[in-house]
Amino acid sequence: MAKVIGAVDISRERCKGCNLCVVACPTDVLALQAKEVNDRGYHFAYAADPEKCIGCASCALVCPDACIEVYRVVEK
Repeated sequence: MAKVIGAVDISRERCKGCNLCVVACPTDVLALQAKEVNDRGYHFAYAADPEKCIGCASCALVCPDACIEVYRVVEK
């Protein structure tokens, strides 16, 4: 039986580091980058533990700047 896993793609240049996606993630996949900033000077969100993503898209739904895309990948 195929296993469906999630994949998160975050546009780090558009992210303003509001932290809403980090809070909304039920599996603690996302985190804010503490040491780096993007071109606009914000600490951006990134997938700290991408293997735990279930593809629920909660992070993308709460993102005010629509800079998160979630994919579901089928592993055979």
